[in-house]
Amino acid sequence: MGLSGVTVGILALQGAFVEHEAALQRLDRKIEVILVKTPEDLEKCNALIIPGGESTTIALLARLSGLTDPLKQFVSEKPVWGTCAGAILLSQTVENTKRGGQEVLGGMSVGIARNGWGSQVESFEAELTVNGLRDPETPFKGVFIRAPVILELKPGEADPPIEVVASLSPKLLPPALATPDHSNEPKTFVALRQGLHFLTTFHPELTRDDRFHEYFVRECVLPRLA
Repeated sequence: MGLSGVTVGILALQGAFVEHEAALQRLDRKIEVILVKTPEDLEKCNALIIPGGESTTIALLARLSGLTDPLKQFVSEKPVWGTCAGAILLSQTVENTKRGGQEVLGGMSVGIARNGWGSQVESFEAELTVNGLRDPETPFKGVFIRAPVILELKPGEADPPIEVVASLSPKLLPPALATPDHSNEPKTFVALRQGLHFLTTFHPELTRDDRFHEYFVRECVLPRLA
């Protein structure tokens, strides 16, 4: 199936949804993009991107917009990609939450920690080792802004396997996360795919390199529509 008729929604309650929209439009004008703000918007979508932003705020606004339950149902059936805050919402468990905890949508069998790299001033860019992207020999520069850290992979026997799509050097881990023998997996994992679901702990949408958007459409969205 080609890209005609493919409708990708972007949850547009808070965060970098405009940047994702621009990336998809650069990728292929045949993709219809919907900025999702209501359950009715969500019903029109074949797939969804949950952008970076503030995970607690996005979860609260989703609840106020009547989107929480429709989103959970959508995640259980269709392709979803979460970036940064979106990755937190797709996870199974969350550490370092604000008081009151973190509501999640689930979908991926991972444990994650909010702000694993520290505060805003400790944000950074780094070249990533990538697998499965177009032109994999070309490094991808990841933009990490108050990024979460993946703590563990915990798929059940009936769950799809988890594929590591991108990782970074253990040398870049903050001292609190590093171990003397450099056995830092899965803390070095920054992009994971599990079945139709995909997460990145960084912000691909803040670059002009659209290979992660192409990967999501090619590996997660089109197979679901075939």
